[in-house]
Amino acid sequence: MRWIDTLEGAAAEKLPEAVHRYFRQGSAGGVSVAEATSAWSAYRFRPHVLNDVSAVDLSTTVLGTPVDAPILVAPSTMQRMADPDGELAMARGVGAAKSVLGVSSNAGTTFAELGTTGVPWWLQIYVVRNREITVRMLDAAVEAGARAVVLTVDTPVVGRKEDDGETVWDVAQPGQFLANLPVGDWTDDDLAKADDLNPDVIGWLAERTGLPVVVKGVLRGDDAKRCADAGAAGIIVSNHGGRQLDGSIPTAQALPEVAEAVAGSNLEVYVDGGIRRGEHVLAALALGARAVFVGRPALWALTVGSSEGVTRLLTDLGTELDHTLRLVGVSTPSSLTPDLVTTRSAG
Repeated sequence: MRWIDTLEGAAAEKLPEAVHRYFRQGSAGGVSVAEATSAWSAYRFRPHVLNDVSAVDLSTTVLGTPVDAPILVAPSTMQRMADPDGELAMARGVGAAKSVLGVSSNAGTTFAELGTTGVPWWLQIYVVRNREITVRMLDAAVEAGARAVVLTVDTPVVGRKEDDGETVWDVAQPGQFLANLPVGDWTDDDLAKADDLNPDVIGWLAERTGLPVVVKGVLRGDDAKRCADAGAAGIIVSNHGGRQLDGSIPTAQALPEVAEAVAGSNLEVYVDGGIRRGEHVLAALALGARAVFVGRPALWALTVGSSEGVTRLLTDLGTELDHTLRLVGVSTPSSLTPDLVTTRSAG
């Protein structure tokens, strides 16, 4: 059995049940989270033959940052429940793999601490109703060396979770999340997700921070074009790991339309959701993604193996990608094209 396939089971033995459920669950009936991986596995390849693949190079850049492989770690919260060092352990693992780390605005580690690691990281931000909170978080992240802002746009309200019994919020301890919440007498309304956003927020974030803005949560080509027109530097095709609108289409299905809508622009396209194999990474890159993000597998790896587990996860997926590139007859990710991928025939 592949090591990655053992991770969730091993993590479940170490985590409190409420935490394991929080990491793995989707919203409502769990339709979208259940479909994510199978949607990638539904693709089929049309490989080239008689191409020289004696030297394969996985390296690329994301928003100008060099990475050893186009496999990045998605932002996620409650990492101190997976490992006592939380985001610092995740950062060490990402750094050893020469990748990029997405950092949740709900992280349990301060941006200043993350900045001392030297690992390239992007801040994921929710714009909340009280903009002062958002501005102060952005300023702290910029000061700590964040290289991009990842604006989550699919959360005007938080997706409904159908918990049975104890929840993660019942077992969370002070200091395990919201380490970067500015000091203040904030109300629940202050902290609620802003539900009045429009594309102008992209320019506002770019101007405030001086950083490239990546819009996370796009599933449609027309929305991708609106983001590009508003000045976004990148888009993450994402349905929030199936944790927002249940029944949202899998990212594997959404990616081709989004990539086509912004083709010819300088905007970089990324994708997350259900990616578990080198073949999935290959399909994503061929269909127009510059890189992929992995979320839950990184949490399982952090739980089971701390920073070394995260490094192994990223390098194992990279090794599988190298193998599949050779078999599809291509020596670099940038040489992949959509004609290498087709959908599975019916019957």
